Amino acid sequence: MTQHIGIVACSAEGAALCYRTIAIEGGQLLGPHDHPEVAMHTHPLARYMSCIYANDWPGVAELMLSSAEKLARTGADFLICPDNTIHQAFDLVEHRSPRPWLHIAKEVANEARRSHYKRLGVLGTRYLMEGPVYQEKLKDAGLEHRIPGPQERERINQIIFDELVNAQFTPRSLAYFQEVIRTLADEGCDAVVLGCTEIPLLVTPDSSSLPTLDSTRLLAKAAVRKAAGEK
Repeated sequence: MTQHIGIVACSAEGAALCYRTIAIEGGQLLGPHDHPEVAMHTHPLARYMSCIYANDWPGVAELMLSSAEKLARTGADFLICPDNTIHQAFDLVEHRSPRPWLHIAKEVANEARRSHYKRLGVLGTRYLMEGPVYQEKLKDAGLEHRIPGPQERERINQIIFDELVNAQFTPRSLAYFQEVIRTLADEGCDAVVLGCTEIPLLVTPDSSSLPTLDSTRLLAKAAVRKAAGEK
């Protein structure tokens, strides 16, 4: 028997990628067409964004907890959230949650250490790049990090919210991300964190000049391993 995974979703494209990855990884680990039981709940992204725009992280936490409680009632044994930005409210959620969680940035940091990376470029929403989520987890793991400059952060944020969350993946935006990644490489980064769950749908390993740490898929793979009882 495997454990039941609960997905606290936020944006549709990232959550869908996470779910698909659980199904694919489950089949590879457990056998053809097999995967752990999965349940998902999401409030509208607009409700999350209203809180984020107002810098209301307790409000974000309440939305996450609302989803957590619903998933616990469906039988979820533990929870994951395929959204990097709202992990800024994680410390307000974890101690009140009805079920334990995996932390997306911690799973990325674990993979970076396994791969012997030393300095990571971090891409994501402006709130994520400028916030504490990766700063704290990477520091705890003994890893350095860099983020793009202010103008680049604004442009990346715009692409994410105007395009990626709406399933728009254009060559022009890919070229912009590639340029930013090359700049991070020039700053000594040896890998880049795709720290918005939609970025891996635009930037693939083959299109990046640096090795990529796909936060969405790394979280999903960790969830499958945990559900299957692997360490």
